[in-house]
Amino acid sequence: MLKWLWLSALALVLDQASKIGISSTMQLYESIALIPSLSLTYVHNKGASFSFLSEAGGWQRWLFAALAAIVSTTLSIWLARLQKHETLLAVAIALILGGAIGNLIDRLIYGYVIDFVDFYVGTWHFAIFNIADAAISVGVGLMLLESLGVGKPKESGVTQ
Repeated sequence: MLKWLWLSALALVLDQASKIGISSTMQLYESIALIPSLSLTYVHNKGASFSFLSEAGGWQRWLFAALAAIVSTTLSIWLARLQKHETLLAVAIALILGGAIGNLIDRLIYGYVIDFVDFYVGTWHFAIFNIADAAISVGVGLMLLESLGVGKPKESGVTQ
């Protein structure tokens, strides 16, 4: 099912292009309101999700880069081994793969991940994220749906 790698490439290109656009036009920590509850806020995340281990001193860069490389390799092998009827799972894996590689590139080049999507309600802010994170989240959601039977062929219902 490597035919779905185009989706990984699309997620990766959109992610990297948006990060280049944000980092070249905004100052670090600058925030631009788009609509109520959504802003572009340019930050550097040296940690993982929700800035986990962001203050760890630098070693986390290589830990998260290694994990992303291992996960990306595993997902690529998994994607290659899928059957033709496993379309939803292929889409999910392709999105996760594109997102993982997008954030891996940031860690290797900059030592941090560029985040900029700031969703909030009142004074409560969700973790600031990027397109790679969104691709990973959508992919995981699709994988969960697939595990619940969505997208799988129906059984004929004939018993013997």
